[in-house]
Amino acid sequence: MPQLEGIGIWTWWDGLSARESAEFAQRVESLGYTTAWIPEATGSHPFALAAHLAAATSTLNFATGIANIYGRDAVTTRAAQMTLGELTGGRFILGLGVSHAPLVEGVRGHDYSRPLSAMRTYLEAMHAAPYSGPAPTEEPPILLAALREKMLGLARDAASGAHPYFTTPEHTERARAILGPDRLLAPEQKVLLENDPTRAREAARGHMAGYLRLPNYRNNLLTLGFDEDDLDNTSDRLVDAIVAWGDPSTIQARIQAHLDAGANHVCIQPLRPDGQRDPHLEAVESLAPR
Repeated sequence: MPQLEGIGIWTWWDGLSARESAEFAQRVESLGYTTAWIPEATGSHPFALAAHLAAATSTLNFATGIANIYGRDAVTTRAAQMTLGELTGGRFILGLGVSHAPLVEGVRGHDYSRPLSAMRTYLEAMHAAPYSGPAPTEEPPILLAALREKMLGLARDAASGAHPYFTTPEHTERARAILGPDRLLAPEQKVLLENDPTRAREAARGHMAGYLRLPNYRNNLLTLGFDEDDLDNTSDRLVDAIVAWGDPSTIQARIQAHLDAGANHVCIQPLRPDGQRDPHLEAVESLAPR
């Protein structure tokens, strides 16, 4: 099983070609990051990209952050999990999530009325699915994109742990209390290498805008002490809680806050000051574990 510890990189890979993606993964590996996280929305296929990147590296883990359960049936996902576990030599982590209604109903045309039940049924089907290909030495862990109590409880009871996104160290502490001591907890933390408060918050607001239109994230933030005014106006308080901005030592303190709150691993998402989705290479270099 991959050792999900230390610091990882969560980024959008869609702006990188095959060659550029491999070179970036190699650089991430050389800098001491333990895991590269690959999202799924409407761009690159996360399983295909994980296989490509794993072939170009030797120690870096690859995790889906997250693979959408409405994107393929449970038997296919089970096959991908086991195939990638074997192909990567045990360097694959399967992150699964229910995504959001606009992407599930609007883009994919599926019913999003009962996402928790859908995830529970999906995991049961995965566990029961046949697989006749070469098996990995150990099954890759499954992490759920869990924010609130019921999905975190399912991550505890039916998976290996949780991968919360768009959250805070306070949420990490809450998640650890629900998961218990033995489940994996790998929150995402947005980071921005910018010392000027005005420029930092302006860039952060641009990045946060789309997420704040999604009910799953809004509802979770309301449970963390923010109110509708914070969400509607993207208050400084909310920006500063979601995006760790400043110099490397300030950002590293936020990463440590997640670890102190019970995270096994923190994946940082290095935002670019210009608002583009590509990873900010200067931040990747400046925050490197080695």
